[in-house]
Parts: sequence; structure tokens; C-alpha cells
Amino acid sequence: MSVTGPGSITAANIAAQNNMMDQLNTLATQLGTGQAAQTFSGLESQAGMVVALNSQMAAINGYTNTISTVNTTLSVAQTALSQIDTLAGQVQQEFTDKPGFSLNGSGQTQVQIAAQSQLDEIVSLLNTQVGSNYIFSGTAVNQPAVASTSAILNGTGAQAGLTQIISQRQQADLGSGTGRLSTALAGSTVSLSQDGSPFGFQLTGVSSSLTGATATGPTGSPASISVALASNPNDGDTVSFQLTLPDGSTQTISLQATSSATPGTGQFSIGTTPANTAANLQTALNSAITSLAQTALPPASAMEAGNNFFTNPPQIVVPGAGNNYSTAMSMTSGTSANTVMWYTGENGATPARQTATALVGPSTTVDYGMRANEQGIVNIMKNVAVLAATTFSAGNTNAKQNYLALSQKAEINLNNVSGTQSIQDIESDLANAQTTVANATKLNTQTQTAVNEILTNVDGVNQTDIGEKILTLQNNLSASMSVSARLAQISLVSYLGTSTG
Repeated sequence: MSVTGPGSITAANIAAQNNMMDQLNTLATQLGTGQAAQTFSGLESQAGMVVALNSQMAAINGYTNTISTVNTTLSVAQTALSQIDTLAGQVQQEFTDKPGFSLNGSGQTQVQIAAQSQLDEIVSLLNTQVGSNYIFSGTAVNQPAVASTSAILNGTGAQAGLTQIISQRQQADLGSGTGRLSTALAGSTVSLSQDGSPFGFQLTGVSSSLTGATATGPTGSPASISVALASNPNDGDTVSFQLTLPDGSTQTISLQATSSATPGTGQFSIGTTPANTAANLQTALNSAITSLAQTALPPASAMEAGNNFFTNPPQIVVPGAGNNYSTAMSMTSGTSANTVMWYTGENGATPARQTATALVGPSTTVDYGMRANEQGIVNIMKNVAVLAATTFSAGNTNAKQNYLALSQKAEINLNNVSGTQSIQDIESDLANAQTTVANATKLNTQTQTAVNEILTNVDGVNQTDIGEKILTLQNNLSASMSVSARLAQISLVSYLGTSTG
């Protein structure tokens, strides 16, 4: 027969109480953390799945952080591009609002002065930063995208700016005053020739209704056109010479035969012989070329200088002997030693959008890079800059005509040209990137919700149930401790008496 004393009962109660305390601690931790176990070993067979799900949740959090950065960049870029487009529209509106021609002391109109201010804003927008990154610099996010407005227009040190490039190009295009063309007379044949340089007027074609005349060309190198008169033309007969200007625009010189001895503009007198008529034709042709060289050529030359400057690398005129630009015969690539490099960002072969990529979902990558030298941006930058850099002389009788022609070219060029990238195309690319990010965000949110539900089922707890269990344990523990206290106060004699009585 075994006898169980009060000490043994009390010890058993204490062991039970310790067990309940451990349970209470576990439940309290579960209630506080919302998790069934604090270690993976506590999850037993489901530990591997929980590890995988937590890894997936960490990845989603990483995508969320990336998306935040990408969205900020795209939003800022869209705002900058929209403002640049607005500035281009303001330049065009200036032509309508201020159509007059009044030069300030620097030889510029109010429209041109406004263009300088608008160019400065464009430069500032292209050097926009998100955090510490220049967003229009391609992969070179640590350096500005474009040079300063002052450097672009006026150059710096030995580096030529746009103003100097325009001046040099205009000298080269004008030549001796005839746009690098020359005429010759041999008997009754008049010829019109280029000088073999890429400057000035380029001969494109000739057409003639002159009776008894043969018009040929352009042929040869340098190219030449000839008009041979086998007989005198009739009054009203015409001959036309088609020319291409430096910026790719075209002009036609049309000359009409007249029996008057005092021909008007665009006419030549019919002489007593074909040779006399040919001489008169040459005189009229020289006059027309000189006039065109003073009116249509300068604005076309300025625009082409803009094309030369805003390309990569910039193209500059190689002066002739004695540093004479009017006798130049070729162009060469500018270097950082002699020409301002207006675009200072990265300029690799990778497409602009791909200069910045981000993983925004398990299998979703978004391209959102930009360069300031993209065609849609350059077109605006170039035309506004040419307006801001060109000057006119109040003493030049052709100045107003030159300015109006330049303004018209700039206004047309600032419109979107079919087949070429516009700034709206860039905005559209970024909008597509924003759509991709939005879709990825939606999918990530859905995935996150599903994973959370699974984790809750596996590792989570029902806090109401936990509360009830805690309350029950607390009641049981209180009762057990009360019993233990009473047992601890019973003596062995009392205990034996009680047990045998």
C-alpha cells in the first residue's frame, strides 16, 4: 500500500501550474504577434511552405519600393516634357502675337528675346533631377543632361557656341556673295556651276520653254547646268533653275524673255542675236542669284547651322586659307576642345528607354530611360536656340525679310513632322510604362493578399479563440494555485488523520 502525502500532491500541482504558465506565455505571444509559432521548427511540416511564402512577400515588398521610385521618375518626366511642349507652343504663339520687326540694341526682336528665356527654361527642365539622378542623361544619371544656356549660345573659352557656328556657316554658304554659284558665257551658251563645296546653293534641276534652246544638267562634278540658245526665244518664254538650300528647302529662279530693252525683275531682254540674248540671260541670272543669296540663303543657313550644332558629334566648317570661312570647302566633326557639346549625358547605342529598366513584378520589366538628345526634344531645342542665337543688322535692307523667313521656318519646324519622333511620342512611351507599372502594382497587390491569407491559415491565429483559451487557463491556474496553497498548510498528522478517519 502506497501513501501519497501532501508534499507529493503539492509538487504535482506546481508542475501542472508550470505547464499552464508555459501555455499562457505561448498564448500571450501568439496574441501579441498574431503568429502560431515564433520559429519555423514550431510549424513542423508546413515550415518549408511558410519560408517560400515569406520570400515571396519580401520580393513583393521590393517590387513595391521599386515601383515607387519608377512612378516618381515617370511622373516628373511627364511634367517636364509637357512643359517643354508648352514652351514650344509659346514660341509659335509669339510669332502671331508679335509679328512686327523691331530690333533692340543687340539686333534681335522681342520674339527672339522671349525665345532666349524659353530656351533657358527648356535647359532647366532637361536637367531635372529625381533624388540625385538626372533623368534625361541616359545611364549617366550623375551628370547634367545639357550644358548651360550661355554655353550653348555663346560658347565658353575656345569652345564655339551656336552663335559662332551660325556665323561661320553663313559665311561659308554665302561665299563671295552668290551662294557658291558662278555663271559663265561661251557664245550663246550660259552655264551655271557649283564650286564643289557642300555650302551655298546646290543645283537640282533646270526646265525651259525657251524656243530653240537646249537646257541640260545638272551634270558633272562640280555640278553644272547649261542653257544653249540656237535661236532667239519668243517674248514670254521662260527658263527655271531649281536650287536646294543648306537646310534642304528649295528655291526656283524663273527668268522670262522679254522684247523690252528695260527688263523688269525676273526678266531678260531678247537681243539681236542668240549670243546677245545669252549675255542678257547671264546678267539676269547673276542678279537673281545674288538677290536670293541675300534673302533666302541666310535663314536657311542659320537653320542648317542649328542642325550641324545639335547633332552628335557636331559638324563645323573647316575654314579656307587665312582662316577664311567664305572659301571653306569642307566640314569636320567638332571636338570638346573647339565646340560646346550641348548634350552632356550618356550617348551609347542602347535605345533611350532601355537606359533605365526596373523589375516591377515577378516577370514584369519596365523601360523608362530618357535622353535629352532624342529627336523629339532636339527639334524643339534646336529651333528655339536658333531663334535665340541669330542676330540681324538694322542697316541691312534684307534684315526684315531674313527674320520673317527664319521665323516661318522655325514655326513650321516646331510642328510635328510625320515620320519623325515628336515629344508626344516620348510622352506616349512613358505613359505606356506607367500603364505597365500600374498593372504590375495591381497584380502584386492581388498576390500579396492571397499570400497573406495562406500565411494566416498556416501561421496565423484566431485571436478570439486565443483570448478564450487564455481566460480558461487563467481560471484553471487560479483554482490550482488555490488548492496548492491549502495543501501546503496541512500537517502530516492532520493529513493522516483526515485520510484514516
